[in-house]
Amino acid sequence: MNQVVTGEAVAIDLRVARLGSRMIAGLIDLAIQGYALYLTGIAAFLVVQPDNEALTATLFLVIYVGVLLGYPVACETFMRGRTVGKMVLGLRVVRDDGGPIRFRHALTRGLVGAVAERPGLLLGLPAVISMLSSSRSKRLGDLFAGTVVLQVNVPRTIGVLPTVPPPLAGWVTTLDLTSVDDELAVRARRFLTRAHELSDDSRERIGGPLLREIRAAVTPQPPPDAPGWAVLSAVLAERTRRAYGRLTAGRRPPAGATGHPPWGPAGRSPGGPYTEPAGYPPFPAVPYPSAPYPAGAFPAAPHPSTVIPAPPTDPR
Repeated sequence: MNQVVTGEAVAIDLRVARLGSRMIAGLIDLAIQGYALYLTGIAAFLVVQPDNEALTATLFLVIYVGVLLGYPVACETFMRGRTVGKMVLGLRVVRDDGGPIRFRHALTRGLVGAVAERPGLLLGLPAVISMLSSSRSKRLGDLFAGTVVLQVNVPRTIGVLPTVPPPLAGWVTTLDLTSVDDELAVRARRFLTRAHELSDDSRERIGGPLLREIRAAVTPQPPPDAPGWAVLSAVLAERTRRAYGRLTAGRRPPAGATGHPPWGPAGRSPGGPYTEPAGYPPFPAVPYPSAPYPAGAFPAAPHPSTVIPAPPTDPR
């Protein structure tokens, strides 16, 4: 992740493309340029049919510069910062402030690449050295044009679902949640859903104040060594369970039901002990303490699982 300050002076975290993905995208573009150079050269020589070495050299130079410079400039201008290789790898060129590039940015990047980075025996070595020495993986063309390449297509992963960690199962049954309003619950749920996408600094900056609001809104207080994400998840899961209980209260149970809501794992007997998969989800490794919970610190009352099934159908 890297921080970008927009034109409105808003700092946002964006994923900067690194050397590996950019090299693969560059190889794809280089293969396309090679085929384009070959086909264009054959077509041009068949049409012009040069009869002397000077005309032949001039024609080849025009085709070579046109393909080498025209391909990236045209693609990045009309495809909003992308070439075919960048599109395959999910990359995009943007300005340093995160805005879309214009023709002048694409032309500057193309000229620097054609003149200073790729010719002769250099084979892109200046670009590699520049990217390795830059915190934002900028090649020389990016430095002169004021641009940066971002990884915009990131595989989506599922955030942590609100569940009650086993050490907090007894604590949540004693909670007073009347001060946890819908607005606070929505913000906490959004944070838990997106926490795996945030950098450590952003996670602490957003999650710290949110955790303090939750702690101030609930009684009794959670254990001091409870990870912040575990407190948020437990409060949201218990709030959801109680809301579901109020929603389904008084409804006639479906045929064959045992009279106990199906909160627990399959095969668990009604009123059986609360079970939950062992271990916490992996985020965040910091900044919350990870010391073990003290044994017997909270009531050991059983707590239903927080997997929310579809409401039962009323046969009436």
